[in-house]
Amino acid sequence: MSVTARAAVLPRAGEPFVVRDIRIEEPRDDEVLVRLVATGLCHTDLGVRFGGIPFPLPGVIGHEGAGIVLRAGSAVDEVEPGDSVVLSFSSCGACDSCVAGRPAYCVEWYARNIGRGARADGSTALSLAQEPLGAHFFGQSSFAEYAVVDRRSVVKVPSDADLAMLAPLGCGVLTGFGSVWNVLDVQPAHRTAVFGTGAVGLAGVIAAALRGARTLIAVDVVPERLELARELGATHTFDGRDPALADRIREATGGLGLHRAFDTTGNPGVGRTAIDALGTGGTVAVCGAPPPGTEIPVDIQGVLVGKSLVGVTMGAADPRELIPELVRLHADGELPLERLVGHYPLDRIEDAVADMHGGRRVKPVIVFGDR
Repeated sequence: MSVTARAAVLPRAGEPFVVRDIRIEEPRDDEVLVRLVATGLCHTDLGVRFGGIPFPLPGVIGHEGAGIVLRAGSAVDEVEPGDSVVLSFSSCGACDSCVAGRPAYCVEWYARNIGRGARADGSTALSLAQEPLGAHFFGQSSFAEYAVVDRRSVVKVPSDADLAMLAPLGCGVLTGFGSVWNVLDVQPAHRTAVFGTGAVGLAGVIAAALRGARTLIAVDVVPERLELARELGATHTFDGRDPALADRIREATGGLGLHRAFDTTGNPGVGRTAIDALGTGGTVAVCGAPPPGTEIPVDIQGVLVGKSLVGVTMGAADPRELIPELVRLHADGELPLERLVGHYPLDRIEDAVADMHGGRRVKPVIVFGDR
């Protein structure tokens, strides 16, 4: 058996999405069939769309899905038909990192989520005109009305949850919040800066503000996003194009430099600025996904005062633990996703791409059906 679904198919890198009717197989024993309510658009999707991140094409990407379980495979005991779910990344569940509760560092992470574009046996659940499509992007490929989802990509949420608002929790918000919460472990006394105030960066700003960071600096080149960062808890905002940026950060930190910095941009120049802005013993976390081979230049003398650079994938989070906490924070009014999200129908996915790429929308979310 199979189902027909409308999907945004990416024919080739650099080309626009095209909406087509595709065929989706029934789930296997360790998979779940989900009817999508919404899915977020992430910069990783843009990386594939514009050719910076390799993925087998033509294919269906998308990796911030949320929806309703229709069918679950015989080996799936995490969810059942009718459950509301938020979708996140896939992991093997058996390697040392997964067993230790660190699935974001699964030894199979890249193959499962990006590089392979198929199941482990090389098959794909999606096809167009009887030709297989690249699929299983982050265990889901959610730019479609239905998705066959890896069991470890599914997180159950309350039945009354607003799935069209919670979809970004699966990647962008998870990454930004988790990087500040789990990795940098920002505390009230930490002089903290977030470089880049897209969805990931603003989630980091929210997390740092919830931790009570008394000095919280946001850096970007879009004035409206800097204003939003202030509204979400930033105490200082600076234009990233300012040639005196390092001096301004130094001044804002009383000449001491930063304890914690979070670079979301993937820009090596920004990464270097973040490292230079650290004070003694400071740490910068980087999570951007530039093309392979991108390097950050480092002044070795400058880091000998105990500075640390750490890379982060998916906020170093276990989605099954952090996503329910994020859902609770949203329900309690402490995670104002409404300030970030704008909704688009599937037919306007290219408008969503343009608005995100142009800085006009923090977090576009594609919605299926009426809203």
